[in-house]
Amino acid sequence: MIIGVPREVAAGERRVAVVPVSVRRLLEAGLEVRIETGAGSESGCTDEEYVDAGAQIGSDPQQIFAQADILVRVQTLGSHPGTGQHEVEMLREGGCVIGMLQPFSQPELIQRLMSRRVTAFSLDLMPRTTLAQSMDVLSSMSTLTGYKGALLAANALPKIFPMLMTAAGTLKHARVLVLGAGVAGLQAIATARRLGAVVEAFDVRSAVKEQVESLGARFVEEEAVTPDAEDAGGYAKEQTKAQLESQRMLLSKHIAQADAVISTALVPGRRAPILITEEQVKEMRPGSVVIDLAAEQGGNCELTQPGQVVSAHGVEIHGPLNLPSSLPVHASQMFSRNLTNYLLHLVKDAGLELNLEDELTKGPLVTHEGAIFHEGVRAAMKK
Repeated sequence: MIIGVPREVAAGERRVAVVPVSVRRLLEAGLEVRIETGAGSESGCTDEEYVDAGAQIGSDPQQIFAQADILVRVQTLGSHPGTGQHEVEMLREGGCVIGMLQPFSQPELIQRLMSRRVTAFSLDLMPRTTLAQSMDVLSSMSTLTGYKGALLAANALPKIFPMLMTAAGTLKHARVLVLGAGVAGLQAIATARRLGAVVEAFDVRSAVKEQVESLGARFVEEEAVTPDAEDAGGYAKEQTKAQLESQRMLLSKHIAQADAVISTALVPGRRAPILITEEQVKEMRPGSVVIDLAAEQGGNCELTQPGQVVSAHGVEIHGPLNLPSSLPVHASQMFSRNLTNYLLHLVKDAGLELNLEDELTKGPLVTHEGAIFHEGVRAAMKK
């Protein structure tokens, strides 16, 4: 069975789906690995390292796509700039693809996958369970997003994070508020604390309070916590308009007091909830910053422009996109380990074996045998 690893073609994408260390594990499982020339160059992985690990290198992306029994990649599938074809059309009919496909926002892609009878797994749908931890690319990438988000805040703020007592006087510490205490939020808290800031955090899920406090941050506004705010997969549920309005009112004073707000709140398959209104931005001190890590899904701040930095009412609002790609070496290592673990879960005796009763198999399975397998994606396609 051939695992194909093409170059990533999305603008600004620097990660690779499989690093050389993982190639050895796949070969030990009886698989062949074929890598497109230069696929790992921006992640610190040379063609020579892939060859030394036992992979085959090819320069023709169409061959990589056509020969692969399972095609693996980081980003979703789209139009290939080198061939002019849509990448789904380059796949073998009835083949298999695994990557972060973002199926809720790509109905055209789902239709193409069905028409080609492609078995497609979207790793961003991996369930948040103990068994899935070693395969959870979303958590791995969110860890890097939270880390980089805190660094962006420290770099953008016109003051330092830690308190310093100097001959020129005492410099007060910065105050950081983190909204959303999932994986990205917790890493943002930990990084901001290591840089010396005083950190507060909020999440609708009361279960994360202990984690927030264990990192040295203060969990704010417990009265705004929503009962039963976590779904079966471990993600935050979408809140009602009344719940969101209540949370905004209770958080207003904390937003106004913060030097930096790092927002990370996401709901799978939905637009990110608005947690910071323009009125709340107006109440922030001049020179404050908002780092909106939910920008790829519209943003948590009403004024966020995805991919841009905007200034409003004396506040700088950042809407960064694809932060893990800015750390391609470690991002690729983490992604590759998660992906390889998942491949070895799916492949038995060097063949793809789909146990549709297994939660780790069916959870990320989007399309199979010409139909939409994932219930949530099927429901979203009907809207």
